[in-house]
Amino acid sequence: MRVEDKWAHLRDWTSARIALGHAGNALPTSEILNFRLQHAQARDAVHVPLDVPTVSRELQALGFDVVGVHSAAPDRATYLRRPDLGRQLHPNRDLFHPSRLREEAIAQAGFDVAFVVADGLSALAIHRHAAPFLATLTPELHDWRIAPLVIVEQGRVAIGDEIGARLGARLVVILIGERPGLSSPDSLGLYMTWDPRPGRTDAERNCISNIRDGGLSYAAAAHKLLFLMNEARSRKLSGVNLKEAAGQILSS
Repeated sequence: MRVEDKWAHLRDWTSARIALGHAGNALPTSEILNFRLQHAQARDAVHVPLDVPTVSRELQALGFDVVGVHSAAPDRATYLRRPDLGRQLHPNRDLFHPSRLREEAIAQAGFDVAFVVADGLSALAIHRHAAPFLATLTPELHDWRIAPLVIVEQGRVAIGDEIGARLGARLVVILIGERPGLSSPDSLGLYMTWDPRPGRTDAERNCISNIRDGGLSYAAAAHKLLFLMNEARSRKLSGVNLKEAAGQILSS
């Protein structure tokens, strides 16, 4: 017989696996099955391929010029084994040649910000949240000169530094699928870096994470990012020396 945990009411406030109850000395069967389901969803999310054509259409509908590139990791298996290859652009892939970024930069120099969208460890997060988040954010960027948006297949966070440098952007923001958790296979993360260039460290970035249903809302995340972007442009820095102090958003 299942015995409910006395803390069960706390489950109304979190998706964490707490107060699961017990049946004898074991977890209830329903909780074991739910764990297996969530574990499978998290594993599957890592291997879902990025649907570049669909994501491109969604972002173009928001008014972005879109450029597609590929990291130096040729496939998903290599990407998972070789994180270093996901941090650099593929040098010779004709369809996604990095020289296209240089051409875009020359065509319109002086970008304030470059947005990069990368599959990371959950393309599912990009499919569900990239376009809706940017639709929330971009109406607030009235005085920002925005570079063509770059979609990266098999990308890691640091690849945004090379892309931002090639575009000549003063600031880069990469939207990336975060490592899936048992209750969050589709969590979107944002990483912002001032003066992007290869060799930047994680200490020189600001991160906003857990953007998803049940996590941080698009409005709250956009509010925080806009604050950080304006502060970075004003103070010409990002990372540990730039604190997020946007305050509470009035509505979401």
